[in-house]
Parts: sequence; C-alpha cells; structure tokens
Amino acid sequence: MRYEKGQKATTRRQILETASRCFRRDGVSAAGIAGIMSEAGLTNGAFYTHFESKEELVRDALVDALGGQQLRLEEDLRAGLNLEAIIRGYLSPDHLKAPQIGCPSAALLPEIARQPQPTREAYEQGLSRYVSLLAGQLENPDSAAAHRRATAIFALMVGTLEFARAVADTASAEKILAGGVEAALLLADTQFA
Repeated sequence: MRYEKGQKATTRRQILETASRCFRRDGVSAAGIAGIMSEAGLTNGAFYTHFESKEELVRDALVDALGGQQLRLEEDLRAGLNLEAIIRGYLSPDHLKAPQIGCPSAALLPEIARQPQPTREAYEQGLSRYVSLLAGQLENPDSAAAHRRATAIFALMVGTLEFARAVADTASAEKILAGGVEAALLLADTQFA
C-alpha cells in the first residue's frame, strides 16, 4: 500500500500518541496491540508497517512521552515558572486525575523496570535530560550535588503521585500531594507556604 507524502509519518505519530495514552492509562501489559490500533482507528495490519514489535512500540512511545514532558518543562521555564511552580504543577489534583496524559514515570515506573535493556536505557536517557532541566533550577546547577538533588526531587514527586493515585479517598490523596510538595520544596531548599 502506497502512502501519500507525509501520511506514513502522520499515521506513525497517531499510533505513538494512542499507545502512549493507553500504556499510561491501562499499563503496558494490559494494553494490547489490537486495542491500541482500534483506539487509533486503524487496523492491526497497519501496526507492522510502522513497528516490528510491541517492545519497539513501548520504547518509542516512552521516549516520545518523555520528550513531550521535557518540552512542557522547557516551555514552563521559558514562561517564567520557577521550581516551586513546577513542583506544585506536577503534584496537582489535575495531574493526579489524568495519568493517561501525565508523567510516564508516575504511570509506568514498575513496568519500565521490567522492560528489556534497550527500553530501560532509552528511558534513562530521556529521564536524564528532564532531571538536568530540574537541576538547572537549583543553586550551582552544573554541580553533581545539584543533579543528585534534582534526581531526588523528581523521585519524590513520582513516588508521591503514585502513592496519591493508589488511595481511594480524594481528601487523603490531596493530603499526600500537599506533603509531597512540602518535602520536594525542602529538598529544593525553597520556602513554601
């Protein structure tokens, strides 16, 4: 089947975006190729024109989601948001309620750990770029200490969001988020209200 110019890239992007949403919403194991392709409005056969395996799709969707997260952080920083605003935005009720469009780490971390090495390496590279942006908001941003603190801040934010999503009570979840904000700001050495 011949594609119009640009159509193959558009279809691939559509599959990636749909897979990324499905993986973050349902988990990697629960999201099958048939369901992803159906949600994308495509046939199963179209999948193999773009990807050799589900493993490749998982890796590419994860890289794409991390890239989108990094782009949003860069845009927030250009718009003048400081680290406190970034932490509060990440640990917000809106992010809590929308795993399918939120941070891939908070939605998939246990499953990422079980992926083949190439996927974990791709995740690590994408995560490193994001953490470097966070480190850039700390004192002495190019230091190893800033990078360690930024890594700890991100880990705390991810864990807090996972924890808050696991509880059934909305009020409890919001308290967990508030505690996570306070702890992350302490790690960032930022005053909080």
